Amino acid sequence: SAAMQEWIISMENSPLQVLTVATAPYPDQRPSSSGLRKKVSVFQFKRSYLHNFIQSIFSSIDLRDRQGSTMVVGGDGRFFNRAAIEVIVQMAAANGVGRLIIGHHGIMSTPAVSCVIRKYKAIGGIILTASHNPGGPDGDFGIKFNTANGGPASEAVTSKIFQISRTLEKFAICPGLRVDLETLGKQAFDLENKFKPLTVEIVDSVESYANLLRNIFDFAALKDLLSGENPIRVRIDAMHGVLGPYVKRILCKELGCPAISAINCVPMEDFGGQHPDPNLTDAAELVDSMRDGSFDFGAAFDGDGDRNMILGKHGFFVTPSDSLAVIADNIFCIPYFQHSGVRGFARSMPTSTALDRVAKATKIEIYETPAGWKFFGNLMDAGLVSLCGEESFGTGGDHIREKDGLWAVLAWLSIISTRRRSVEDIVKDHWLKYGRNYFTRYDYQNVDLDAVCDMMEDLEIMIADKTFVKQRFAVKDKIFQVEKADNFEYTDPVDSSISRNQVHMPSYYSFFFGGGQKMIY
Repeated sequence: SAAMQEWIISMENSPLQVLTVATAPYPDQRPSSSGLRKKVSVFQFKRSYLHNFIQSIFSSIDLRDRQGSTMVVGGDGRFFNRAAIEVIVQMAAANGVGRLIIGHHGIMSTPAVSCVIRKYKAIGGIILTASHNPGGPDGDFGIKFNTANGGPASEAVTSKIFQISRTLEKFAICPGLRVDLETLGKQAFDLENKFKPLTVEIVDSVESYANLLRNIFDFAALKDLLSGENPIRVRIDAMHGVLGPYVKRILCKELGCPAISAINCVPMEDFGGQHPDPNLTDAAELVDSMRDGSFDFGAAFDGDGDRNMILGKHGFFVTPSDSLAVIADNIFCIPYFQHSGVRGFARSMPTSTALDRVAKATKIEIYETPAGWKFFGNLMDAGLVSLCGEESFGTGGDHIREKDGLWAVLAWLSIISTRRRSVEDIVKDHWLKYGRNYFTRYDYQNVDLDAVCDMMEDLEIMIADKTFVKQRFAVKDKIFQVEKADNFEYTDPVDSSISRNQVHMPSYYSFFFGGGQKMIY
């Protein structure tokens, strides 16, 4: 009836109720530099587990800064992404956030979130990703908080979030709020006891980030390389992660790569049942397709788009450490650096010293940091570093405050465009110029905790013995001598904070052998 219709309209237009809900704290919500990662089932079924952590994030921000602020939300599209976004929106509204910028369909790559935070001067962003970990109902889920510089939260912020989570007794939520993730544009929601409505803006996930890349690289030269008279043939594997739409829009539509160049470019909640990790094992489909020489250049990305793997013809593998060093040595092939100059280089401690050789030859300052992109962010914010990377397939510049998979690929294509050499030739030329750094990393998974502690204790005793340095070890017909052995410690040159044996991060022990080989434990 007309009366009933009028009542429904008035209900829709009435302010949405804000509730305060009692809860009990959880002891295990300590986020690392990569956020809080757990099995999907923990976030999905543990009572208020998701709500508690989201409230802890909001409560870590001073109320005066939070009121009316702008925040960015996006995820890699994995299972539980949409459900989590609905809760985040409801809680953001109840906690005084004035504007939310959300990727279309709830999807936005980690580099794009960093870009959008910086573009809109947001107070921060929440990224829903477990990076290269498997997805699906039985997979992993993660929540990561990035601050106003667009980068991962500092240790001080993550410690504050953890401390709040340990004593949390209530959270604020607006349960009646429903956001439409499918329609681009603005949505406004009136809330009780709030003077201003919450504005939710659903944005094109690619466009702001693509604009940033257009101002960094020479897209005309890249288009000629990829679709001109004598184009190179490329194969790009998005591994059913978030970068699929970015690859299609930027590499295929704008730069002219044929459709066959892009594989696994439809984001899937379980990444097609695969492990979205760009390495030789998990990106086997790409590696196999490169072997017969049909393609000149190959690349793969992880679930949230911040990691990359580079391959040459016949599957020639470029290690992440070498990739970083080659980009550094050819950095002025990228127009952005021709204009801005190069302030410095940085690498994580486990990354090989190939970059150090370039830095020494070019007289550019280099910094060695613990693992975790937040350390690079501090250096970049201080204007000390322009290029950085790590051995775990992460590379990036100071255009944002995250590692950036597609940026790394366009950097490599810019080098190929300028030098007109193959990937393999460029890397081998680099080795001839600087020497080759051999790098060995051993990963041990699902091991007995007591045994690991005993091993690390024995290792520390061994390297503390001054006679360990200069010891010689024979491997077949080769002799290796220990040049340096240490338990890594970092003093940040910006804020003088000291990082030792960080929680939720490996204790890194490094051994440098004569001849450039480095081993990490």
